[in-house]
Amino acid sequence: MRPNVLLFDIDGTLVNAGGAGRRALEAALEQHLGGAVRPQEAWLGGMKLDGMTDRLIVREAMLAVGHPFQEALCDRVLDTYAGHLEREIQGPGYRVLPGVEVLLEALGARRATVGLCTGNILRGARVKLARGGLDRHFGFGNGDVYGFGSDGEARELIVGAALRRASARLGRRVDPREALVIGDTPRDIAAARAAGCPVLAVATGRFGVKALQAEGADHVVPTLESPHATALLLQ
Repeated sequence: MRPNVLLFDIDGTLVNAGGAGRRALEAALEQHLGGAVRPQEAWLGGMKLDGMTDRLIVREAMLAVGHPFQEALCDRVLDTYAGHLEREIQGPGYRVLPGVEVLLEALGARRATVGLCTGNILRGARVKLARGGLDRHFGFGNGDVYGFGSDGEARELIVGAALRRASARLGRRVDPREALVIGDTPRDIAAARAAGCPVLAVATGRFGVKALQAEGADHVVPTLESPHATALLLQ
């Protein structure tokens, strides 16, 4: 089925934030839970954050130090995190990934239905995209298409939320098979599969082409400037 809705992940797919998210979240956790439970730089320890939602990361970080998870406290941590992120994102490690700007410009010219499907909270997503001037390609309000980390801790819930908003935007039920999820991690692939959506996996994050193929993605490309990616997304 031809993809009519394109749902993009952010980190590792559209941009590389240069570790800004990890640094900002560690600072927020230290600020709210510190009391020197552990050194700030070790708050997230060896956690592999690829594909995790912001809320799930906070939950896991709390549990790792024996702190009971509390929704209200998680909200405060994430609000503080977003403030730290606005500063951290200005670091020199940030970059827009290959092919992204040209692709989004082309999709905009074609008036394609484009949205976000990311574990980032809304404010964090906007900060990460704005740093590279990409926020203008996406909507963040009523009537726009997106799924954010605030829609659930599990990524499949985020895909489901994006599908509901796409249906509302288009005025009809969007069949999951016509919504293509574009991501860079096994978690992106698994969540799309759980929601019934096809996946274009791009190896611009931590996982290579072979690893993403092994996870069962429908399409795998090295970057979004790959001819296969542009042919699929601009058909």
